[in-house]
Amino acid sequence: MDLATIIGLIACFALMIFGMVTGDQGFAAIGSFIHLPSVLITFGGAFSSVLIQYTLVDFVNSLKAFRRTLKQPKSDDAATIKSIIELSNIARKEGLLALEEAANELEDEFMKKGILLIVDGTDPEMVRSIMENEMICIEDRHKKVIGFYDNVASMGPAWGMIGTLIGLINMLKNLQDISSVGPNMSTALVTTFYGSLLANWVATPVANKLRLNNSTEIMLKEVMIEGLLSIQAGENPRVIEEKLKSFLSPQHRNALMEGDGDAEGIGGGE
Repeated sequence: MDLATIIGLIACFALMIFGMVTGDQGFAAIGSFIHLPSVLITFGGAFSSVLIQYTLVDFVNSLKAFRRTLKQPKSDDAATIKSIIELSNIARKEGLLALEEAANELEDEFMKKGILLIVDGTDPEMVRSIMENEMICIEDRHKKVIGFYDNVASMGPAWGMIGTLIGLINMLKNLQDISSVGPNMSTALVTTFYGSLLANWVATPVANKLRLNNSTEIMLKEVMIEGLLSIQAGENPRVIEEKLKSFLSPQHRNALMEGDGDAEGIGGGE
């Protein structure tokens, strides 16, 4: 589980409730923020507007993508580089064909595909082209889902304002009872509250988290491409390690250096 996402969602909700109950009414004030017609107008209108922009299948799949923000991404830069170095050591000692057996033990399908292309004797430029095209397609699919939540974030406040305008129009038509203006105004503003909540508590944070996960995954795939092409070129494992370290932040480089003893053994196979 991604604790940052879960803690953030819970903290936002807790702070919102805290703001509601700090007035004179206490917890009784929460009832003023619950209004079913406003929920239907804001959430229903926002998601219906977004549905117009997508196919039904893409719409449903994008909704399901919310679960990805609750899971810790399976990306370990240091472990990936170590794996590439181990593969380069095998290739130097036993030849490129020996990588086929090693590929069967890999869980990452992207790296496995690259290794099999190398084993098949595919031209290096063709290997790069195939791998980069697949990486671009993966990123395009991610951007479509990210765009979905960006659209929800923009439609939420818009439909919240629509609901508020509906409430104000109905209120202004019945101004005979001045005492009802305050309660009716409060009800009208609830839709704006829901719209802001949808955008700033859910949609925008989810879009940004998916954007972060995408950039991390794409960077990792770039590491794989450079590493595999270096193996195909027959470069020394130590040179490959130094090349791939350039993709990492200093903190992640330190994590990689913790296993440097293994790297020394690999690099010593010159």
